[in-house]
Amino acid sequence: MSKTKVYIDGQSGTTGLQIFDRIGAREDLELLRIDEDKRHDNEERRRFLNAADIVFLCLPDDGAREAVSLIDNPEVRVIDASTAHRTSDDWTYGFPELSPAQREAIRTSRRVANPGCHATGFISCAAPLLRMGIVPADYPFTCFSLTGYSGGGKKMIADYEAPERAEKLGSPGIYGLTLRHKHLPEMQKVCGLSHPPVFLPVVDDYYKGMATTIMLHNTLLPGSPSAKEIRGRLADYYSDTHFVEVLPFGGHGPTIYAAELAGTNRLQIVVCGHEDMTTVTALFDNLGKGASGAAVQNMNIMLGIDEATGLE
Repeated sequence: MSKTKVYIDGQSGTTGLQIFDRIGAREDLELLRIDEDKRHDNEERRRFLNAADIVFLCLPDDGAREAVSLIDNPEVRVIDASTAHRTSDDWTYGFPELSPAQREAIRTSRRVANPGCHATGFISCAAPLLRMGIVPADYPFTCFSLTGYSGGGKKMIADYEAPERAEKLGSPGIYGLTLRHKHLPEMQKVCGLSHPPVFLPVVDDYYKGMATTIMLHNTLLPGSPSAKEIRGRLADYYSDTHFVEVLPFGGHGPTIYAAELAGTNRLQIVVCGHEDMTTVTALFDNLGKGASGAAVQNMNIMLGIDEATGLE
C-alpha cells in the first residue's frame, strides 16, 4: 500500500514542529523534507509543494498565499494554519465538530483552513447556541480567552523563557486592546453573527493550554433558559463527536485551570452559572486542538481514516 506524501511548508515554526512531532513516526505517511538552506528557494518549494498529496502551510499569511500560488498540481490538498484563508468562500473551515455537513465538507475538500486557537474556543462555545436558536445572531457577545505563551510563537517563547526576562512576564498580560484581533472575522463569519464579539485575549506565564469563556445574560435570551438547560443542549449538540466533551453541570469543580488539557487534542466545555447568568468555557491546548492537533485531525478526515489516528 502506497504511503501518503506529506509536506510541511514552514516546518521550523511552532505549529510546523508540533505537526511533525505528531506525524513524524507514522508508517502510513511519507514526510517530504526540504533542505534547510533551500526553504526560501521558491523553485525548490514549488517542487515539494507539487509532489505532495497533503501540504500543511505553517507560515505567516503572506507566505501562505504565496505557497498556494506555487501549487499547480490539481491533486494536491492543502491545510493552511494561517489566517489567510479562514473567511474565504473557496476554502473549507476546518472545525469538523461544527456539524456532520462540515465534517463531510472537510473530507472532500482540497483546501482546508485550520481554525485559529482563540476562534476554536469561541466557536465551540457560541456556534451551537446560535445554530440551535438559543442565542440570537445579534446577541452582544463578550469573550475573554486565556492562553499559554507558546501561542505567541518563537519570539514570545524566547521572551518568556529568557534567563533574565522582564519581571512583568510573571503576571497575566491583556492584549488585543484595539479590539480588532485577527481571529474576529472567522468568529463572526462561522457563527453567523450580526457583529463581532467584544473579545479580550490574555497571555500568562505557562507554556500551553487555553480557556476561552463567553458570558450570557439568560434573561436576554429567548425563553430565558437556565445555565443547566444550556449545558444540556450543548451536550446533545456534541454527543456524537470524538474530541469535544461537555462536562456535567457542576461536575468540574470550583476552579478552571487553563492548562488542564495541555498535550491533548481534546476540548472540554464547562458550563457554569444559574437561572439568570451563564458562562461557557472551552478548555483545550492552544497547540493541540487549537493548532497542530486540529490540523492532523483534518488531514485524517481528508484521508478517510480514523480522525484520532496519531492523536491519542
